Parts: sequence; C-alpha cells; structure tokens
Amino acid sequence: MRWPNDVQIKEVGPRDGLQNEKEWISTDDKVKWINMLSASGIKEIEYSAFVHPKWVPALKDAREVGKRIIRNPNVTYSALVPNEKGLEHALEAGIDMASVFMSASETHNRKNINKSIAETYPVLKKVIEGAKQEKKRVTGYISTVFDCPFEGRVKIDDVLSVCDRLFEYGVDDLSLGDTIGTAVPSQVEMLLEEILYRFPNKNIIMHFHDTRGMAIANIVTSMRYGVRRFDSSIGGLGGCPYAPGAAGNVATNDLLYLLNGLGINTTIDESKIREAAFFIQRKLNKHLPSRSLEYEASQLKKSRRYLQENQRNVRQTPRKREIIYVFLKNQYDKIRSKV
Repeated sequence: MRWPNDVQIKEVGPRDGLQNEKEWISTDDKVKWINMLSASGIKEIEYSAFVHPKWVPALKDAREVGKRIIRNPNVTYSALVPNEKGLEHALEAGIDMASVFMSASETHNRKNINKSIAETYPVLKKVIEGAKQEKKRVTGYISTVFDCPFEGRVKIDDVLSVCDRLFEYGVDDLSLGDTIGTAVPSQVEMLLEEILYRFPNKNIIMHFHDTRGMAIANIVTSMRYGVRRFDSSIGGLGGCPYAPGAAGNVATNDLLYLLNGLGINTTIDESKIREAAFFIQRKLNKHLPSRSLEYEASQLKKSRRYLQENQRNVRQTPRKREIIYVFLKNQYDKIRSKV
C-alpha cells in the first residue's frame, strides 16, 4: 500500500474546538494558544468564527483575537464567515482565507444556519464573491455528508449537488464533514469514488469527528484514495451545537502519531502540539479525549513521580547519616563520661 509523501493538516481547534465549550477562554489565552500553534509547524489555522455572539458566545472576541495574534508568514489564517457582515468583520480583523459553510441535509442546515439549503446558496455566493474581490481563498464546508442527526443517511447525490454549486460559485477547496462522527470506511469509499471522479483530490479536504472512534480509520481510507488534506482539532476538542451527541474532531495529536508512524511528512513538531494541547486542557479544566495526549500525560506523570521519589531519597540519605552520627556520638560521650 502506498501512502502519500506528505499530508497537510488544518488546525481547527480554536474555532471548531472552542465553539461548543461553555467554559470561557479569555482573549489573552486564545491569543497565546494560537501563537503556540503558529510556532508548531502547522500551515493553516482556523482561528475563529465571525458569527453573531448570540449563536456562538465562546467566539465573540473573534475580531480582537484576529488583530492580536502574531502572524507567522508560513501560516494561513482562516475563519468561518456566515454572511457579508461577517466577511466585513473578518477582513477587518485580517484573514488570509474565508470559510463558508452549509449542510448537505435540509434539516441540519435549517438548525445550523436557520435557512433552507435553497435560501443559503445566494448568501454564500455573495460571501464567496466578496472574498474573491479581496483576493482571498475560500474553503467551503459541507456538513453531514454521510449522516444527519435528524434525517439519517444522506444521499450522495445530495452531497454532489452542494459540491457542484459551491465550486460553481468559486470556492477553491471543499471540506467534507462527518459532522456526527458515524461514518465507517465503506461509506468514505462510496463517497470518494463519486467525489474524486468529478473533482481533483487536491481540492478536497476531509473533516472527521470521532464520536464512534472511526476517524483514524476513515482518514486511512481517504489517504488510500489520494486525499492529502485533513481538518483536525488539538486534543480532540469540539462538537457541533446542532448535532446532539457529536464528539470533537479527530485529535491532531492522534493524527500526527499516525502520520509520523507511517513516515508521512507534515512539517509539524509533535512536542509543540503536545504543549499547546496541555495548555488548553488546563484552561478548560477538562480532560481532552485524545488517546495520544492521554498516553503522553501518563508518561509525564510517571516520570514526575520517579523524579520526586529520587529527590526524596537524595534528601533522606544525608538525614539518615546525620541521625546515625548523632546516635554514635551520644554513645561515645556516655562511654567517655564513665572512664
């Protein structure tokens, strides 16, 4: 089996990861965290969403975050943009790429965007045209390409219809989302057979949530079809407010472990990703679901315990010697007093 020589990871933790969190992460901490990610070797970071704060309060500081992060010239900074007003704010804050979004299933689209699919198209068309006028690349997110939490299995023809329309409007790339994390490799095969027949694989990004633990298996299947671009979220953060029970994206930590093990180049420093994951885990005060991160945390705890035990032994050894010396000296003094 041949693997790709390199894979590009888009880090969506600051947006897709935080959008579902009730714990407020301060703007200072968001900026520090994104700066850590920028220094890790990741080539693209989706740092926030320019949606109304009423819908995603966790990202209400998108403009300030965008203005304050340290821009690494080797990193593309993107953000989710729902409409022309959002695009205006995103351009003001400084984006390199805009991300538009909609669903392949009617009910999820209404729940997520509060519009029908037909009503969504003209809104996104204006956003795409506006971003292109500013010479910005555009990624189109399509949610529920496999299963919908409300309608069940989604027809491939429905997915293809949305793909056709967004490419017609001028998006550069499409990110196909297993929003509720229920897809299995056979579904991925069936979808990619159709998608890659119509569109170049260089323009396709796969976006897997890990609700049923299938994300890594689905990524392996996608790579067999020549897909080399994947969205992931540090530590496995995330979930969809309008997809009940959905877990976070595939963990960047777990994906890196896979790719490094296969000898696939990513340009990403795994240790820096680990530090950034531990940082946001502390700030959220919650356990992140990444299995690689959990293993690394257990190894660090083991090393810390070993170090602490050694330090205690070092401290205890001179103390024991001191006690023995005092005891022997007392005995000596007693003997001398009787002579």
